[in-house]
Amino acid sequence: MKKDKAYLPATEQAASALGAQIATARRELGWTQDQLAGRLGVTRQLVARIENGAPGATLGVVLEAAIVCGIRLFGVARDDLSLVADRERARAALLPARVRQQPMEIPNDF
Repeated sequence: MKKDKAYLPATEQAASALGAQIATARRELGWTQDQLAGRLGVTRQLVARIENGAPGATLGVVLEAAIVCGIRLFGVARDDLSLVADRERARAALLPARVRQQPMEIPNDF
């Protein structure tokens, strides 16, 4: 039996918010869950889980659903997502490639 993962409340809230946005956009487009599922190549049950904010849904499918429904991700139009990715890769390149754990400080006030 698969063990359920515990998610942070903020993670669950983000999944719920994005799921609600997808459900709203889908309805505004006049699509049923079956129609969206067909466009995504998944089952209607998975679309229902996404719209209900299930945090365990596959990230790629959730993002694909958002993009297909016309939801702006990261505050930009879908044509500008590559610019966001490039900008973040450039920022990451400025940081050290490896993160080292800070040495443990031992109190000597005894």
